[in-house]
Amino acid sequence: MSRRSGILEFAVLGLLRESPMHGYELRKRLNTSLGVFRAFSYGTLYPCLKGLVATGWLIEETGGAPEGAPAALTGRRAKIVYRLTTAGKEHFEELLSHSGPDAWEDEHFGVRFAFFGQTSRDVRMRVLEGRRSRLEERLEKMRTSLARTRERLDDYTLELQRHGMESVEREVRWLNELIESERSGRDQRAPESAARDKQDQSGDTGGLPRHRGGTRPDPSDDTTT
Repeated sequence: MSRRSGILEFAVLGLLRESPMHGYELRKRLNTSLGVFRAFSYGTLYPCLKGLVATGWLIEETGGAPEGAPAALTGRRAKIVYRLTTAGKEHFEELLSHSGPDAWEDEHFGVRFAFFGQTSRDVRMRVLEGRRSRLEERLEKMRTSLARTRERLDDYTLELQRHGMESVEREVRWLNELIESERSGRDQRAPESAARDKQDQSGDTGGLPRHRGGTRPDPSDDTTT
């Protein structure tokens, strides 16, 4: 399984854990909520769904056409609703517990972060600290490279290098705030999510800091390539 297909399966299982959905609704959520899937097609989604059905992690049910679906999608395929099975929920819980290097990488981190509301605090901490460590390593390499080559760079290339460094520095600062918030035990998720987490995890809490300016940045926006 490729890394990208693994990320897609994780995202699909996570969204369906919230509620059953049509393929059209799933694609819309993937496009609008998870930036890594903005350039996305049914030709990629449906093989993934069929594979998850074959493994027993999803089941297909017959339902009405999703609201807002194009006319071309109101036929037989559009009427299939995908629902997570008990085995699928258990598999997703297992995936949520993973906090190794794959969870820190550029593509996967944004998707993992989107499901932090369903993730235990100790795992959130390991993922955040791993991501910060990875970015600090990247930042040090960028600084070393810039110091070595800056005399040979024109002004525009130099500005591009500086912009990349500033983006990484900004994400490191953001991660520092998140980590401090997790350590202090603040929980600023929706009340129902926090209550469910307390019930499921025996009082374990965590959360997101209130960002200056009133908004929280999308981690995928500040990641350099």
